[in-house]
Amino acid sequence: MSLIQVRKRSLTVETVFHEGGPPVDKPLKIAAACAVIRNPYAGRYEENLLPFMAELRHLGTTLATELVETLGRDQVETYSKAAIVGVNGELEHGAVWHEAGGWAMREVLGQPKAIVPAAKCVAATGYRLIVPLHYIHAAYVRSHFNSFEVGIQDAPRPDEILFALVMGTGGRVHARLGGLTREQVSVHDGQR
Repeated sequence: MSLIQVRKRSLTVETVFHEGGPPVDKPLKIAAACAVIRNPYAGRYEENLLPFMAELRHLGTTLATELVETLGRDQVETYSKAAIVGVNGELEHGAVWHEAGGWAMREVLGQPKAIVPAAKCVAATGYRLIVPLHYIHAAYVRSHFNSFEVGIQDAPRPDEILFALVMGTGGRVHARLGGLTREQVSVHDGQR
């Protein structure tokens, strides 16, 4: 029997045309794909979470593929991942998403080098989590430091986990604070 039982999924797309300055030629799109699943370990301690983490790779691939189909693979410049664990679970139940969700995004996007930023928490139903985003090929591209809110009104219930992947098509609209630009990335080590 599968450890993954999905109750619902959601896809949110935000399009930013300006941030008070002039409208941009190419609006920024950020999308979050979420899945709410039953927590197979709610209310009890499980020593070995590796089978759960391995099985979550398929869910991660499904969500990452949905985001790429929504935004366009060649358009994705930022990414992130998140987990909100219902109150009958523990933080480690959400931490399994670091490998499963991160691996899935790298696989679907062609192995970008930058670490996939993340946020996770244990929280009550309806909690909203702000997740960090950054450039997929180099973590120090300052113009691409951003954030996005994930959550679903009726999730996660106490015995559930909400897993999310987030991708965006560019940096902040009107970014003008200097630093390394995406065009200057040259080391290709995921940082610079």
